[in-house]
Amino acid sequence: MTLYNLFPLLAGPFFRWSAHFTRVAAMGFDWVFFNPLLLDPQSAAPPAEQVRQMVSQARANGLRLMTDLVINHCAIDSPVTREHPEWFVHEPDGRISSPFCMENGQKVVWNDLAQFDHHHTRDPEGLYRFCLSVVEHLLGLGFQGFRCDAAYQVPGNLWQRLIQEIKSRHLHTCFVAETLGCSADQTRETAHAGFDYVFNSSKWWNFNDWWLIEQYNLVRESTRSISFPESHDTPRLCQEVNGNRDALKQWYLFSALFSAGVMMPIGFEFGFRKALHVVNTSPTDWEKTDTDLTSYIAKVNAIKKGHFVFHEESPTNMFPYQNPNILLMWKASAKHRDEALLILNKDPNHHQEFSTDRFRQFVQSGAPLHDVSPEYPLEYIHEPFHYALRPGQGIVLVTSRM
Repeated sequence: MTLYNLFPLLAGPFFRWSAHFTRVAAMGFDWVFFNPLLLDPQSAAPPAEQVRQMVSQARANGLRLMTDLVINHCAIDSPVTREHPEWFVHEPDGRISSPFCMENGQKVVWNDLAQFDHHHTRDPEGLYRFCLSVVEHLLGLGFQGFRCDAAYQVPGNLWQRLIQEIKSRHLHTCFVAETLGCSADQTRETAHAGFDYVFNSSKWWNFNDWWLIEQYNLVRESTRSISFPESHDTPRLCQEVNGNRDALKQWYLFSALFSAGVMMPIGFEFGFRKALHVVNTSPTDWEKTDTDLTSYIAKVNAIKKGHFVFHEESPTNMFPYQNPNILLMWKASAKHRDEALLILNKDPNHHQEFSTDRFRQFVQSGAPLHDVSPEYPLEYIHEPFHYALRPGQGIVLVTSRM
């Protein structure tokens, strides 16, 4: 899965999206994920028809569409809170409870939201049927996938039932679990509920510690995962690295090749620095920059699509190396014969040296290695091998086991 997050508050109403779809498709993305949608108030078309027109434009570009599925909560002023108060968690004084999370030891409450009571409602079947109707409605509009918000806070047996029932009628529907901020056990339990993907935490990795591989292996046999260099909930990577384009390339390459899925938010390709905001962002926040990584991202996505080893949660290992600024990531397809070695310069500011007498200490295959790197690919891999990697540069070597 190559997933582009088209953030509607930045992109604007639907009639502006055609150019975005063209750019997204040219970069090699196959899915577009939307957060809350923006209708065109000037359009004479009804809301549902506006959505269908947008869906048609996306499909004309070969794109599949994913949107948020929120069944953990709804708006506090939704008619549902008045029509079915029995579906919600209540405070001791009778008020409907709002969902919350713990952030840096502090309780953060979303007072504009109402918490569904999937665990103890006296009408579980009614609440389930309501959630099912929401999914069916969105499928009817043309969406084919769902990012399931706060998935770990909804009972796993409910997800299993919902996913199985939907897929029995719409086989290729894709369900992605939003699991950021939950514990390792919660991630594993959520992965077992039938999701096609969960999000991993590679965004916060330091290129050294082993926790990422441990997390990866925790869910690898249950489902696939999605990496991202930034998201609509994080600071912009370009801001964090002070505009270093080599760091942007480095992180996208790693994110795309680490796991079966990769997601990139709108504006990353242009080095946007202003963080996305679920309320305050507007089309006027579109930034003018001198950065354009669209060609590079297209090459990386082509590498991902061109080799089975990058389509799945392949057995993966990080090899120690004498230069601590070099990352060696090995992957081998569990279903095909593909094998890959990523040699990545962790340092986005300086050249770093890599050398080896033979590559067979890093790969199992005896077949020739091929360099499919997005930049500066080598026509032939010599042994012994010595190379000074440019700042943040990655060399992607692939082969097939005999």
